[in-house]
Amino acid sequence: MSAILRERCFNHGQREAAARCPGCRRSFCRECVTEHESRVLCATCLKKLAERASTRRSAWPRLGRASGVVLGTMSAWFFFYLVGAALLRLTDTFHETSIWQVPWLRQ
Repeated sequence: MSAILRERCFNHGQREAAARCPGCRRSFCRECVTEHESRVLCATCLKKLAERASTRRSAWPRLGRASGVVLGTMSAWFFFYLVGAALLRLTDTFHETSIWQVPWLRQ
């Protein structure tokens, strides 16, 4: 006979234990455990896990996004600056034989 069948829920002494939390090693009934990332955890261990995850967040992701926006804006400005500079270097004679000035369009 399995040892878990003889154990009782840590929160509800009258109920049979359905699972053992790998974090605190206590036994709990089906109502007291929840599945998180393919593990069965009790509410206390799940709360501790959530607190650790929230304290690990840093400013690096926000800084990375902000620097990406600034770098993208600067790249776009530089690209259009170079295109404008190239267009300014074109001579007026370049436009004299354009498609819109073909002889058969003149009336």
